[in-house]
Amino acid sequence: MTSALTPEGIASRRQNASTDVTLNVLTMNMHMGFGFLNRRFILPELRDAVRSVSADVVFLQEVHGEQQNHAQTVKNWPTTSQYEFLADSMWNDFAYGRNAVYPHGHHGNALLSKYPIVRHENLDISILGTEERGLLHCVLQVPGFGEVHAICVHLGLKEVHRQQQLSLMAELVSRLPPEAPVIIAGDFNDWRQKADAALTPTGLREVFVESFGAPAKSFPARFPLLRLDRIYVRNARPRAPRVLSNRPWSHLSDHAPLAVEVTL
Repeated sequence: MTSALTPEGIASRRQNASTDVTLNVLTMNMHMGFGFLNRRFILPELRDAVRSVSADVVFLQEVHGEQQNHAQTVKNWPTTSQYEFLADSMWNDFAYGRNAVYPHGHHGNALLSKYPIVRHENLDISILGTEERGLLHCVLQVPGFGEVHAICVHLGLKEVHRQQQLSLMAELVSRLPPEAPVIIAGDFNDWRQKADAALTPTGLREVFVESFGAPAKSFPARFPLLRLDRIYVRNARPRAPRVLSNRPWSHLSDHAPLAVEVTL
C-alpha cells in the first residue's frame, strides 16, 4: 500500500500553494482499440481524439498491454503497448495494471498523466471464477499542490460481484489520508446505480450526480442509454462534467468518454 501523507502535511502544502490547481480529467473504456462492434481498428484515430481534449490525466479501461495475435494480423498495430502508443510525447508518465492474462497477451487498466506518477499499485479485485478486474491506484505529484490519488476502475458485470468490488474500493479510500484529494474514474458497469450507496460514506461525490442529479449516460456510445461510467472526487471541486458522445467519439468505442475539470 502507498505511504500516507499526514493531514498536517497536506494542509501545509495547500497553504503554500499560491493558486488553485485545475486538472482536466478524461475517462474512457477504449474497447481494446476497436470501434463499435469490433469492426475497425481505430487506435491511431483514438490517439488524435484524446489529444484534442488536452486532458491532464486520462483513465483508460480495456487496454492491451500485449496482443501477439493482433500484432501479426491487424494493420497498423503498434510496436509498443497500447497505453505507450497513446501516451506518446503528450503524457510524460503512465502506469498499467494487468488484469486479464491469456496465452497471446494481456489487458487491463492504464493511466496517462502529465504529472509525475510517484508510485502506483494494481489491486486485484477479481471474484473467484469470474472475469478478472482491478483497481489501478496511482499517486500523482502535482506541482504547486502536492500528492493526488488517482484510481482507475473497471468493475464486474454481475451486481453481486460489483458490490464486493465496491466494498474493496471503499476500504482502499478509507485508508488514504483523510484530506488528500482523490479522483476515481472508470467503467463501473453500474447500470442499476448502486455505487453511490457504497462510496458516499467515504466522502466521495460523483461529479454528474452532483451537477445533474444522475450519473451520465455513456453506453452505447452512438446512442447512450445506460449509466455505466463514473467519475468520483473527494477533497476536490468538479466543474463542467460532460459526455463526449458526438463524432469522432461515437465511433471510437462502445462507451462514450466522460470529461470534467477538477480543482484542487
